[in-house]
Amino acid sequence: MRPEYRGLPSWLRVQPVDKRRILMNRIALVTGAGSGIGKACALALLNEGWEVVFVGRREPVLAQAIAEAGDAAGRGCAMAADVADEAQVQALFSQVRARYGRLDLLFNNAGIFLPHTLPGDLAGADWRRAVDINLNGAFYCLSHAFKLMQEQSPQGGRIINNGSISAHVPRPGSIAYSATKHAMTGLTRAASLDGRAFRIAVGQIDIGNVASDMTERMAAGVAQADGSVRAEPRMDMAAVRDTFMAMARLPLSANVLFTTVMATAMPYVGRG
Repeated sequence: MRPEYRGLPSWLRVQPVDKRRILMNRIALVTGAGSGIGKACALALLNEGWEVVFVGRREPVLAQAIAEAGDAAGRGCAMAADVADEAQVQALFSQVRARYGRLDLLFNNAGIFLPHTLPGDLAGADWRRAVDINLNGAFYCLSHAFKLMQEQSPQGGRIINNGSISAHVPRPGSIAYSATKHAMTGLTRAASLDGRAFRIAVGQIDIGNVASDMTERMAAGVAQADGSVRAEPRMDMAAVRDTFMAMARLPLSANVLFTTVMATAMPYVGRG
């Protein structure tokens, strides 16, 4: 057994390539696909005819998400992996390469948001956890996707990174999240530049206040830059899904480098 596969579940080990599937279908991989934005976008891809690898830490949650696709579930595949673990990401992409032979789209979506914490109170372990998932995990997935897209035939593909409004301006008490999302912007710009020679289009969708489990607290009240606590409006998940799909449908000759979709009345423009 290859060293990188030791201790990993059997589905992460190399399986034969099904060449018929390569010829017939576009292949997408979505991280954080068990819930929220990742799930909504992965299901939209399935419904539009893509074969989709649903990635997250809990395989039963991924399987349940795929089951919601109904007849399209046959084109969905659940692969459990922790994106913060470099060895698991390497094994994940080895499996994708072996099973499908190519990758046409990566949605780099997995991420976490820590509770409101001032910089002096943030534990180093919590900082590292945010960086490992939001930034290192995004890089590991982007790196392996880039390599596969560079080497496959026909060459090329699309990578969409999930940034945030916090990639532009921070919320109070969110230094770890804001730092990682600012770094995501640099990751997007650099990879977009490096991808030109290989027909790899890299873009970023910056999302603000979509109605999901992650933003429930915003409807009750969240800290503002002026020190107050106020409820913020949220938009329907369909707005994010539709924006994402508009990016995903583009030919590789065109790219949305950055786009922002947010609740119309959220206090982003005046933040700070």
